[in-house]
Amino acid sequence: MSTTIQAIFIRGHETRNTPKPHTVYRIEVQGPIRTWQVWRRYSEFDDLHTELASSTGAPPPTSLPGKHTFSILGRFNEAAITEERVRGLELWLRAIVGNKDARWRDALAFREFLMMPTTTATTATAFKTPSAPTPFTSSSWLDEHTELQSLIRDIRSDVNKRNALSDSGDISSSHQANVGAKKKLSTLLNRIGGLAHGLDALGAAGMSEGEMQRRGDMIARLQDECEKLGKMVIASRQSTRPFSSNSAAQQNPASQADRAALLGDRTGRSNGPTTTRVFGAAALETDKTRPLDDMGLVQLQQTEVDNQDAQLTQLSSILQRQKQIGVAIGSEIAEQIEILDRLANDVDTVGGKLAGAKKNLNKLGS
Repeated sequence: MSTTIQAIFIRGHETRNTPKPHTVYRIEVQGPIRTWQVWRRYSEFDDLHTELASSTGAPPPTSLPGKHTFSILGRFNEAAITEERVRGLELWLRAIVGNKDARWRDALAFREFLMMPTTTATTATAFKTPSAPTPFTSSSWLDEHTELQSLIRDIRSDVNKRNALSDSGDISSSHQANVGAKKKLSTLLNRIGGLAHGLDALGAAGMSEGEMQRRGDMIARLQDECEKLGKMVIASRQSTRPFSSNSAAQQNPASQADRAALLGDRTGRSNGPTTTRVFGAAALETDKTRPLDDMGLVQLQQTEVDNQDAQLTQLSSILQRQKQIGVAIGSEIAEQIEILDRLANDVDTVGGKLAGAKKNLNKLGS
């Protein structure tokens, strides 16, 4: 079952010079959960129109805008002609999406054209290893790079939104914005890796060394941006917020009584109740947990449990050795006590004999 399209637009266009000069159109697709962008050129629209007519048995409800031949005298009208084509292509897409007959929008070629996700694919990725990515062409590689740049802007927007919500005191919404930024950052990392593999494949297919170097630099810039975003997402808003000379704390200093209530007396006893975690409240995040999603948190917890088990096993062996040493020391002490008892008996015996000998000497002397 394909994702339902709620709205579709063509937001703009740009001219690209590789493999040869051509115009691509930025299609924005709005679904019930997410919005994504696809870049397509006019020839791809034309191929899709032909494919839909062939696979469904009927042409789409609206025809494509016609091709225009640009002459030297007509170059002044290129911008107007391009805008006219944008409107015509947008109407063509909306006619398919909004038509009562769903055979064109449900066709596999149309879904692939818009790069529409499916629920089965979404479910499968939660339990299975993702399949091998579709090989890039030179044009689709550039489209993917453009989409990743757009994703970077989205992540920056989420981080700024998080900071603004945190400043306004809306902690719950700030946390949700931060979680969204983390998920998008994880997607960005995976897609940058796919882009790098795609460039290797294009190089093996015969792409020129100069173009490979240029696109390699493009990937390096994406990786630098990704690293910066990672630090921004992980960093705590409170720890990075600069201290302003006009801050509310400096404009309204705390009273001596408030400080005493907060910090307690010099003996370490607080004048107020001890602050503890409220039952049912969410635990505070740490530097380890902030960059992780749900699966990452589960893995981190499992790692911590395994480490604790290993430490417990090590502690048990240490205690076992200490017990053996204690038993040996106890045996040694018991043996020494027995030796001392025998020595005391021998001393008593010798003392008795000396006393008897002294008596005998006294008798001889008398």
